Amino acid sequence: MKHIWAPWRIEYIRSEKPQGCILCEKPEEDNDAENYILYRGERNFIILNSYPYHPGHLMIAPYRHVASLEEMTDEENHEHFAIVNRGIKLLRQEFNPEGFNLGINIGRVAGAGVVDHVHTHIVPRWQGDTNFMTVISDIRVVPEALAETYQKLKRRL
Repeated sequence: MKHIWAPWRIEYIRSEKPQGCILCEKPEEDNDAENYILYRGERNFIILNSYPYHPGHLMIAPYRHVASLEEMTDEENHEHFAIVNRGIKLLRQEFNPEGFNLGINIGRVAGAGVVDHVHTHIVPRWQGDTNFMTVISDIRVVPEALAETYQKLKRRL
């Protein structure tokens, strides 16, 4: 059995969370670059994860505050997964990853950081992308700043 270890994320998990829902609040602001919103669809949007596992870690979320996929309308679901496909294509073009992890954590017990607003994670992966720093030091090396990743992907869109 293989494991994906991310002990450095415990800092985020244990940290005090802001009141409100970032996946509702960020799209309402008129500052996509600062909020790392890459794309806006009619019902869903793409945002960079502020605590990424790897460069290009995207999240796709509906604008509407719903906790689970079954609460989404058919139109929201259809667009959501069309945008997931668009995100995968975008990451392939810009970063040429060897694979992807896709994840939807529904509920706190499933690992959801934003518990009541469903979203899909797209994490690009490369052979050997988990190195000794994570294993022995509880440190994750993310070799690119969020702002730089944002600019690369925004230009590509």
